[in-house]
Amino acid sequence: MAAVDRKRGPIPFFGEQFDRQIAAGQYALNPFERLALPFMKGNVLDLGCGLGNLALAAARQGARVTALDACGNAVDDLAQRALDSDLPVWVRQADLEGWRPEEQWDAVACIGLLMFFERRYALRGLDAVRDAVRPGGVAIVNVLVEGTTYRAMFDGDDHHLFTRKEVLDTFEGWAVLEDREDWFDAPGNTVKRFRTAIARRPG
Repeated sequence: MAAVDRKRGPIPFFGEQFDRQIAAGQYALNPFERLALPFMKGNVLDLGCGLGNLALAAARQGARVTALDACGNAVDDLAQRALDSDLPVWVRQADLEGWRPEEQWDAVACIGLLMFFERRYALRGLDAVRDAVRPGGVAIVNVLVEGTTYRAMFDGDDHHLFTRKEVLDTFEGWAVLEDREDWFDAPGNTVKRFRTAIARRPG
């Protein structure tokens, strides 16, 4: 799960979570990363990479990876693991709210990031993912959607729960390879609802 760089928000929540995972050596792919991995080929971007488990797995299967996240402890740990493994992963700490691509990639994964932005930035983030994919390439997007009642990782109302339409409209005209919703029980008798879309750009 990714982190965002903001004056207030989920950085402390995920920073502490990443510290626990680093200390315990917990680097297994989550279900959404496993779903994305077969599409991570060529030059790829992991936007909001978190601990970088997907980035490293993609590099192990031959991809050349750019990995961006706002959380410094996660970025530092990933950079060291990539160096130790001699894998082609370029890692950078970056504020991803309002991020725009300056190049295009064969695959762009954005898993567990965009819902931490207020609506206008969340939707611009979807547009940025779309614009970062070169013709013939693939976008992999995973977000929390309406119906999610677990809010511990959010700061007040400063977030966005997507609709299915918002996600799919961004990739109108693309070949939709995967469109699924998953939900998980969460603390306090709450639920997390995720939408995952994988789409191939024409060309």
